[in-house]
Amino acid sequence: MCGIFGIIRRDGLGPEDDGLLRRLADALVHRGPDGEGFHRDTHVAIGMRRLAIIDLNGGWQPLLNETGDIALVANGEIYNYIELRKELESRGHEFRTGSDCETIAHLYEEHGAECIHKLRGMFAFALWDKRKQTLLIARDRMGEKPMYVATPNSGRIVFASELGALVGAGAVPFELNEDAIKLYYYYGYVPEPMVPVRNVRKLPAGHLLIVRFDPYSIEERRYWNMEDAPPIESDPVETVRARLDEIGELIIRSDVPVGVALSGGVDSSAIAALAARKYAKGQIQAFTIGYPGRPWQDERSLAKELTDHLKIPLHTMELSVEEVLRSYPEVCFRRDDPIADISGPSYLAVMRLARSKGVPVMLMGQGGDELFWGYPWVTRSVFESERKRKQRAGAAGLGSYLSFRKPPISYVHGVKWLRDGGGMLDGLRRWKEDRASDPDRLVFYDRATNYQIAEALLPSAATPGFMERTNRVDPAALFTGRALWDRVDISVTRLICDTYLLCNGINQGDRLSMAASVEARLPLVDYRLVETVIGLRKAHPDHALPPKAWLIGAVRDLVPPFVFERRKRGFSPPWREWAKSLFAEYGKDLADGVLASRGAARRESLDAMSRGVSSIGTPQPLATETLMLEQWCRGMVAAAKRGATREPLAR
Repeated sequence: MCGIFGIIRRDGLGPEDDGLLRRLADALVHRGPDGEGFHRDTHVAIGMRRLAIIDLNGGWQPLLNETGDIALVANGEIYNYIELRKELESRGHEFRTGSDCETIAHLYEEHGAECIHKLRGMFAFALWDKRKQTLLIARDRMGEKPMYVATPNSGRIVFASELGALVGAGAVPFELNEDAIKLYYYYGYVPEPMVPVRNVRKLPAGHLLIVRFDPYSIEERRYWNMEDAPPIESDPVETVRARLDEIGELIIRSDVPVGVALSGGVDSSAIAALAARKYAKGQIQAFTIGYPGRPWQDERSLAKELTDHLKIPLHTMELSVEEVLRSYPEVCFRRDDPIADISGPSYLAVMRLARSKGVPVMLMGQGGDELFWGYPWVTRSVFESERKRKQRAGAAGLGSYLSFRKPPISYVHGVKWLRDGGGMLDGLRRWKEDRASDPDRLVFYDRATNYQIAEALLPSAATPGFMERTNRVDPAALFTGRALWDRVDISVTRLICDTYLLCNGINQGDRLSMAASVEARLPLVDYRLVETVIGLRKAHPDHALPPKAWLIGAVRDLVPPFVFERRKRGFSPPWREWAKSLFAEYGKDLADGVLASRGAARRESLDAMSRGVSSIGTPQPLATETLMLEQWCRGMVAAAKRGATREPLAR
């Protein structure tokens, strides 16, 4: 696990590139506090900062093949490295280290770029083949490990594990990509591969980037797509369980202590149970964050109930509002992309708690909701898309859209319920939307509240210039396409994994764990599990079953019954109290901040949003998103200034 980076120059590296390489390393110290390494050739320089997890004393990078003409820097873990190493050694390969990542270099000798298909794990790597004058850059299938690629001019490419490193090292100036900012308001994050800084993009998950110098060429291609998984006719519960047992064996491989970020839900409880069964008694540790006064979001008692049952130690801490306020600017910057999810301080706190207890590897539960229909709105997307198909074919009328809903308990949702006429007006509106919308557009994110708010209010909140410069960007393009309708349930699964899971959950998990110098592992996004679920779904459609039916059935004998009896709560902090305090502390920054000075938002709109709530006490539309975006901008501006003075980022 580490941060990696590199520079590519078509006409050859110059002395100034040595300084840039040094600044990139300094900007990624938090991802690799244990050491660094570099490899330089005529056209390519690569480097890394290391967080030692496997082969603590010997696994230093760059990693080389037997002849030294292949050099590798890699971020992540290759979970099947033991099996791969045995196979490679039987074919005559000699290993210099016990590192899991050294298998990549030897696999490349055997298979070239196609070696990627042998790897199981989370990774982003850069491999320089001196003999062929070729640089191979790759990113894992589900995008657990990041890779940002900057093209500040036609003759140079700079890549790094984090956007903040590229800006902080001076590889690119901090200039807002307004198209990405527009999408941020619609989604609450920036969908990949777009990046909110100009001249930077992400290498998409499941993609390769190949740069050749003899002759010079650049090739980018996708090597994996979950939708290509073949149908699986076997019993879903038994098949998912077998895959989970297999993952449990692989993902706990480590030469350092491993912990679990534990909530009261099914996903993290299942991971804790699987890990506890694989480890000797007491070796796996659990970590949970609580809040003062123990509001309903506090899950310490739920976590303790499970850890008592599993007989594993539990470490807890109470995250105060004062600590949230103190860490907020850092959280907004360290997430690398602006993300409107307010739970960021909890992510960072649990990782720092683990690190303080000497645990640098944490298992997390992201992916369970996205793969197994854990979010009701995602399931509704399938049914409502099929209803739209029928309506446009003349087989569904207005009556199929109208239904009266019971009033919710929540005040905020209650106001919306009244506005929607108890659901009747909402049904009428959706009927009209389906009639008027692009027939190739699935019913997906356009039904989300933040998407609709952005569509209605962003034109009046942003400056006319901002809207004019972004008018070519269609936020619905991600879920529009004729091919999506072939199997709506499969398409929706892929879409939620490519958007909310990847750009919110996985992004936060990686960046905020690495900000604490901790490696996050996500067992439920193992690509073989993903392929298994998609294959089973092709043969056994399951979106009409109860939420997470397959997952719950698969772990029912491992997880105690009381976990399944709890109501779903999600990873949610006491956001009302946090929001009130955050706006009191940082709301004033909006009036004359980066967004105002760069002409992105109207000053009168920023003034209204700086208060955080409307006149009737409901959250001010777009306010939370804008507050987080402003703090992210300020963090990037500060990073750019540090890069200009060559001061390293604080460890």
